[in-house]
Amino acid sequence: MHKNSKRNNNSRVSHTEVNSVDAEKEKNESQNNFVELLPTEITFKIFSQLDIRSLCRASLTCRSWNDRIRNSDSLWKPHCMTVRAVCRREIDDDLESGYSWRVILLRNYQKSKVKHEWLSGRYSNICSPISLPEKIMYPMDADTWGEILEAELER
Repeated sequence: MHKNSKRNNNSRVSHTEVNSVDAEKEKNESQNNFVELLPTEITFKIFSQLDIRSLCRASLTCRSWNDRIRNSDSLWKPHCMTVRAVCRREIDDDLESGYSWRVILLRNYQKSKVKHEWLSGRYSNICSPISLPEKIMYPMDADTWGEILEAELER
């Protein structure tokens, strides 16, 4: 029984040490995290300089960055306006439906890339569905296909 109590004391000490090491590590990470140290306006300015890919990657860095980026809807608006050049109807419909800028971008970014390639004539020479590159295709609604067909008829 004496041996068991000695083991329990050792495990308590090591558990306490582990907790203190974790707390110290968390404190150091917090001190090195500019998002938590700087005012919201400054971190917004920094994040607003990022392109879409970098903004998405930054949101994966840690919880505080994700919270700041995810909840700053105005960070996503300029990127949505770029996508709107190709997907005007889709973006406007999503705005009317009350979606946030971030969600609108998620819903339309890939579609805008594919739609842009269709509208620019990249697939004009394709004569059968078998020739379509599957990996980059994206499901589109009937109105979008209508726009694409009109562009093809004008070529």
